Amino acid sequence: MLVDSHCHLNFEQLSSELDDVVARARAVGVGHMLTIGTKLREFDAVRAIAEQYDDIHCSVGVHPHEAESEGDEVTAAKLIELAAHPKVVGIGETGLDYFYEHAPRELQQKSFRLHIEAARETGLPLIVHTRDADDDTVKILHEEYGKGPFTGVIHCFSSGWEVAEKSMEIGFYISISGIVTFKASEELRDHVSRIPVEKLLVETDSPYLAPVPKRGKTNEPSFVAHTAAQVAKLKGLEPDQLATITTDNFFNLFNKIERKL
Repeated sequence: MLVDSHCHLNFEQLSSELDDVVARARAVGVGHMLTIGTKLREFDAVRAIAEQYDDIHCSVGVHPHEAESEGDEVTAAKLIELAAHPKVVGIGETGLDYFYEHAPRELQQKSFRLHIEAARETGLPLIVHTRDADDDTVKILHEEYGKGPFTGVIHCFSSGWEVAEKSMEIGFYISISGIVTFKASEELRDHVSRIPVEKLLVETDSPYLAPVPKRGKTNEPSFVAHTAAQVAKLKGLEPDQLATITTDNFFNLFNKIERKL
């Protein structure tokens, strides 16, 4: 059994044929999927997908790109309220993106801290997006952890080693996407080889970042098997061993989910 720990099933590329997408995932052994909230104004659609399938849960959050456009809607109280739904098992995705900077950095940081407050209050894991923002990501995580503990995951990890190391220091997991299969990702593969296997998750971030040998296609949860195979190779494990470990890790972190398999 594999778990796709981060996908966007409400995005049009996948939602337009959702039953088929889910069926293809199940056919290759993907036993659970976590579909991720990126905008509060679209959260109802995300939650509806989770409600439709037993093997799908969701998160609630505002992507750093939306930290300005979502405006005053982003409050810890609102996130906590929405997270009370039984299908909501995580807070995010949130974090910092200084590559595109679709929102001012100070608004991204404010939103990030509000999500952390909600994660701390609810006990649900924080789902962190970070790109070209290593120093501030580590700084905010550690500052906020000093105010009270919380759990979480660095999703679609492609940052410097310090982000992995400092995140794991406060108990975070590291989730690996199809980027690990890309030809130019030697540094990432080196980082993955160093991350303890008990801290690893695998994901697609679909519909983006399709792994080799599916590059150029719309990514979907079934493709997580290709990412997992690469991670298994880097860790010196058989694919079924890696699948078991990362699945256990997922349910240990997202422990609001009642595990049935």
